[in-house]
Amino acid sequence: MRRTIFDSDHEAFRASVRSFVERELRPCQEEFIHQRAIDRAVWKAAGQQGLLGLLVPEEYGGSDAGDYRFTAVLSEELAKLSAAFASSFTIHCEVVAPYLVELTTPEQRERWLPRFCTGELVAAIGMTESSAGSDLAALRTTAVRDGEDWILNGSKTFITNGYGADLVVVAARSNPEKGAKGITLFAVEAGMEGFERGRKLDKVGQHEADTAELFFHDVRVPAANVIGEVDRGFVHMMERLPQERIGGAVSNLAHAAQILDETLEYAKERRAFGQAIGSFQYNKFRLAEMVTQIEVTRAFVDQCVAAHVAGELAAVDAAKAKWWTAQVQNEVLDTCLQLHGGYGYMNEYRVARAWQDARVTKIWGGTNEIMKELIGRDLGL
Repeated sequence: MRRTIFDSDHEAFRASVRSFVERELRPCQEEFIHQRAIDRAVWKAAGQQGLLGLLVPEEYGGSDAGDYRFTAVLSEELAKLSAAFASSFTIHCEVVAPYLVELTTPEQRERWLPRFCTGELVAAIGMTESSAGSDLAALRTTAVRDGEDWILNGSKTFITNGYGADLVVVAARSNPEKGAKGITLFAVEAGMEGFERGRKLDKVGQHEADTAELFFHDVRVPAANVIGEVDRGFVHMMERLPQERIGGAVSNLAHAAQILDETLEYAKERRAFGQAIGSFQYNKFRLAEMVTQIEVTRAFVDQCVAAHVAGELAAVDAAKAKWWTAQVQNEVLDTCLQLHGGYGYMNEYRVARAWQDARVTKIWGGTNEIMKELIGRDLGL
């Protein structure tokens, strides 16, 4: 089915992103998998091509696209090669950017955003803790006032870009008596005394992505690094989670659709018992089902993207898109692997890596179970 949410400008941008992917990412993918991180030179190349500042005003070095669809195009094209590339870059330019653009002072924007856009400053966001998971209101990292400064203590885990980030937006409990209404956001910068990185985490998939534990031992954070309003961090996060979730949905779907396209070609060429495996009725029906799943899901996600561009995306619809695309993605990729037979279990085949990479999407950004809880509450249950 023909998609209608993108125009010629978006497609021209898509061609530019594809050029970047083929030039900077595909040739180095194995190296990045081995080192569990994307080279800083590639971040700078992304900055030079204008891919990192889509949501940043021009006065700070961004392109101020003013249209989330450009960000969706970026996410789709990165995900077609690797879900890890999509997660690494979009955490920076789609998830963190709104915090640094919308909640900061002019001085903070001048200090961080120009380097954010060039790739000289790589950003991450520190929400998740080992004891809290999807329950952001239960985080334990603390921030205590000390004169004009704040003293941070605690830890974060599963932080994408965490090992190499120059700036991490950290959520900490600044007023324990107020519960969820006592959380504040801080910009913790590389080099601050007491800020330490743990090991690069050994994940099941998404090996190109730098994912780490972060530790804060009496880290002195100046008042000039408070992001947004004191004690309103939880509200700030809730306001921005719908964009993170629709962004995840866009990536999930593009990732699955690309591997399905490749599997369709494989099913036409691979022969068993004297005929193409795709011609067996069960396989033919299963491929028909998956193509339908992808296209029907895409229609809903595209509508969510259009709603977000119009400023009308409801948090519950973003939750629907997030969990459903993660479910479809995992179902489709599991079947694609099965259709490849034993070869599908070999890491040298893209389908094997895609299958591993996809599993986390039912967990991060709020687990699928939490998404269903949010939807259930909206139903009055």
